[in-house]
Amino acid sequence: MTKKIESVAVIGAGAWGTALAQSFARAGLTPTLWAHEDTTVREIAARRENPVYLRDVPLDPAIAATTDLKGAVAGKDVVVWATPAQHLRSTVAMAESALFDDVPVVIASKGVEELSGMLMSEVVAQVLPGNPIAVLTGPTFARELAVGKPAALKLACADAELAARLAAAIATPAFRVYRTDDVAGAQIGGAVKNVVALACGIVEGRGLGDNARAALMTRGLAEMVRLGVAKGGRAETLMGLSGLGDLALTCNNDQSRNMRLGIAIGSGMSRLDAVAHPELGLRHAVVEGVEGASSVGELARKLGVEMPICAAVEAILHRGADVDATVTALLARPLREE
Repeated sequence: MTKKIESVAVIGAGAWGTALAQSFARAGLTPTLWAHEDTTVREIAARRENPVYLRDVPLDPAIAATTDLKGAVAGKDVVVWATPAQHLRSTVAMAESALFDDVPVVIASKGVEELSGMLMSEVVAQVLPGNPIAVLTGPTFARELAVGKPAALKLACADAELAARLAAAIATPAFRVYRTDDVAGAQIGGAVKNVVALACGIVEGRGLGDNARAALMTRGLAEMVRLGVAKGGRAETLMGLSGLGDLALTCNNDQSRNMRLGIAIGSGMSRLDAVAHPELGLRHAVVEGVEGASSVGELARKLGVEMPICAAVEAILHRGADVDATVTALLARPLREE
């Protein structure tokens, strides 16, 4: 008999992990939220709030917080990873000895590992070869999810029966879960959209207009599809929630940290000054598109995929390329059929 899913560990107490724990509690599960910082655990215990990452959102009493990583995952029915992409490998490795092989691992981190060029599912499979893996992704802002506003996400898993069990356990009327077996395609969307959102923010900050942003989103989607197919995913996956949906949300609202940083850079600020600026709210946050520009670019080069928009963002962020010259170079590319 298949064991009922009742308890869940959420690894990572940033805004996204905290919002997921809140949603899982709403679904009737018992969440344990792991935080790296003692202060976060103390605030959640004392105030039922995560003031650094999700201020003014009362947290469900069912959520327990801890800094004990192995204790958080031990005995849980499901473990959900919501750490920044570049920290996924290290936290999975630290928890490995406390996880039984049959415990499903759900990856809610978006990105490509910078040094290896691996997708998040490939990283987890390398560290936890005996655990079934699923990926939870899609267009969501953490604060809206935490307060119960409607959202729809994609759950990607090669095991259809496990996907159905997981979806049934975490879904609520306001948290709709759509399933797919395209694990690679679902992850490419979440990784590339961060980089394209930075590009759209730069265009916004430079005052280049909505026409330019629409063009970037559309051609950014084309880059996303090319990379997804080259990585073994399906083009139609990228036309759904984990591709087009995520792109539309992230590139059109400065709730997105990537969009906000891009606007600041386009307005003339350096990346480091923008991150340190108190009014931008980026000081305690990880802007995934920054590392993503390098890791996505490296994966594209490895697979022989042309991604000029992502390459332009990488050049601006990591090689000191001039914004105006880079935009001019993009506009001067040869005309072609779409």
